Amino acid sequence: MGAKTGLLVYADDDVPGLLRQVGAADLQQTSVMMRRLNPSCEIEEIEGSALYKGVYPPDGTAYAASWPGVEIICDQRVMIDSPSQLPRHLVAASTGRRLVLHAMHSVVDWLAFAVWEDGRLIRSLSLSPDHGIIENIGEPLPFELPYWAGDRPADVIPWPGEEEKAYALPFHPLELGEDALRSLCGFIQEGMPEPDDVDAETIELHGFRVRDPNGPDRAEREAELRRAVEAMGPPQSFTMGPDGLLVERDGF
Repeated sequence: MGAKTGLLVYADDDVPGLLRQVGAADLQQTSVMMRRLNPSCEIEEIEGSALYKGVYPPDGTAYAASWPGVEIICDQRVMIDSPSQLPRHLVAASTGRRLVLHAMHSVVDWLAFAVWEDGRLIRSLSLSPDHGIIENIGEPLPFELPYWAGDRPADVIPWPGEEEKAYALPFHPLELGEDALRSLCGFIQEGMPEPDDVDAETIELHGFRVRDPNGPDRAEREAELRRAVEAMGPPQSFTMGPDGLLVERDGF
């Protein structure tokens, strides 16, 4: 599993039903929405992306679309550990509507999703094997129930030396993440599509470069990334052994 998402959806009704009906999103209407939701940022129009590919944009980029009744924003900045801490102005923009947040990152098996109705948070969940349950607010939604009941246990191949160590969560966050994405937004990133799934490859989003003049500039972020890479140990490569366990390889 290699899916990553950073997604907000505002909707007047059921999100999957609305997304099945959308056509081309108006650029001016979408630009107005982006400036309204990012009042302190500099917004520049750039090349867009299909929804399927655009759910995890590059840092500093957002993909978005505004249609009557439903609006989508894909932006890494909504990938926060505690969805209940989503900036107030983003929640306030959902007054009289439904707001869905979906964020996951396959590198660390992290998932977070949340649902607000008319500005009121009704469900928020954030978890990863490294940090456990970070946030768990409200009653589980129907698509979650098999996971909490133990019907969808994690099937994870252990790393060498950790064969006796059980996976830190009773289910895999990314598997739940795909079911959450389908239930809340109507499509998936990985797995077998179903006949009534939204065709996210045909939904076009407009592209925007978003820069916060009060935030760290790109050079600072790149320097921080270089320092993190330099602090890492040498790379390791693994292959599957005859017993189904991972075995480290000597070379690449």
